[in-house]
Amino acid sequence: MVKAVQDAGVVVTGAGGGIGAALARRFAAEGARVVVNDLDAGKAAAVAEEIGGTAVPGDASAVVGEARDALGGTVDVYCANAGVAFEDAGPGKPLDERAWAASWDVNVMAHVRAAQELLPGWLERGAGRFVSTVSAAGLLTMIGAPSYAVTKHGALAFAEWLSLTYRHRGVKVHAICPQGVRTDMLAATGSAGDLVLQPTAIEPEDVADALFRGIEEDRFLILPHPEVAEYYQARAAVPDRWLAGMNHIQRKWEATR
Repeated sequence: MVKAVQDAGVVVTGAGGGIGAALARRFAAEGARVVVNDLDAGKAAAVAEEIGGTAVPGDASAVVGEARDALGGTVDVYCANAGVAFEDAGPGKPLDERAWAASWDVNVMAHVRAAQELLPGWLERGAGRFVSTVSAAGLLTMIGAPSYAVTKHGALAFAEWLSLTYRHRGVKVHAICPQGVRTDMLAATGSAGDLVLQPTAIEPEDVADALFRGIEEDRFLILPHPEVAEYYQARAAVPDRWLAGMNHIQRKWEATR
């Protein structure tokens, strides 16, 4: 058992399946009291019933108040896991403003809104934990998914800002950055996901394991695929070489379309 989460009040958004459900199950197994949030009320209820948690369905941007009530007034851990991804329509196709707006709202602003609600109580108590499911796309990029890649960079930047601003006041922040994970979202990435992500895809439970190792070691950056650290270093050290390599992958993907 990880002492830091025993009897903690935990909220997991997007927890009706995939990584969110794996996180909810793991927190419950570690002795936490878990609120399961998902837009799909049926899926949220099913996971909550399985783990002995509480289902609070609805928009991840507006879950904090109801979740706080369900947990007896205090949220100790907030997992900003809900996310959306849209595939690029292709060269010369109109920019889908709705896809960009939805990506910003769910992948970035939902995190901002949750933090704004949670921080006053956390700072008063001198304790709180914010877990952001980012993706390796936030450290690197993702071909064929511009709104996803850009907003995941935004999610990582916000998590970094939270950590550097409030760590001395007891707020712990973790950014989870996996590559491919065998979820419905991966299945929806199409040929780009098949090329880049499927070969090394892991299970959602592996992501939960990586997070709990990071909690025990008090680490900000959680890399379920350790090789991402090398890619990130290469990107920073020689950007043009890294971009040329990614462009090579882009051209391979274009040849399959």
